Amino acid sequence: MATSYTRANERIRASQVRLIDHKGENIGVVPIEKALQTAKNANLDLVEVAPTAKPPVCKVIDLGKYLYQKNKKERQARKSQSKIELKEIRLRPKTNEHHRMFKVRNARRWLEQGIKVQVTIRFRGREITLPEVALEDLREIAKELEDISSVEQAPSMEGRAMHMILVPLKPSKKPSVKYVKPHKEQKKKPVKKTAKKAEVDKTQEKDKKVKKTPQSTKESKK
Repeated sequence: MATSYTRANERIRASQVRLIDHKGENIGVVPIEKALQTAKNANLDLVEVAPTAKPPVCKVIDLGKYLYQKNKKERQARKSQSKIELKEIRLRPKTNEHHRMFKVRNARRWLEQGIKVQVTIRFRGREITLPEVALEDLREIAKELEDISSVEQAPSMEGRAMHMILVPLKPSKKPSVKYVKPHKEQKKKPVKKTAKKAEVDKTQEKDKKVKKTPQSTKESKK
């Protein structure tokens, strides 16, 4: 709670403080007695708002209101911080295949849940002389889990253990496919003949009849 870390009034231990009055004005460095009297005259509290400063900064303010605002800010800060959980699987350089598969399966389950996984290989006795075996094993595990994770921290030695950290892959955003409505073929409207066009057609029709008439007359004479 913020109250356990906030000194106010007679709990302030410093003999001199930098005083800010209830109007927000910086009064300067004053004895603690004068600062307390200033707060008392304003019917407010003297609150130590910057205890690590030299001298500490104290403000004339309502203590209850100050603590409420401070707690509110702390809650908002905690919410904004993304909590990243870290799980660990522990192996040995010569772990049997069944035990190894069980551990890797657990790592896969945690990664699918969005949890980081630290893979640790611990050495005992003369096993410390075989770091290349552990390194190869860690690389194989990273390869087996590369479909859902990436290596955040490459294999590294710390004391008698070798560590590697895997983080879940962020889901890729699928491109949105827009539905395109097929275009309907428009029927061609019959072209209306204009009066001029109709007149030309009639003239051509008459000419055809005129050409046929002489030929039919010759045939009758025969």
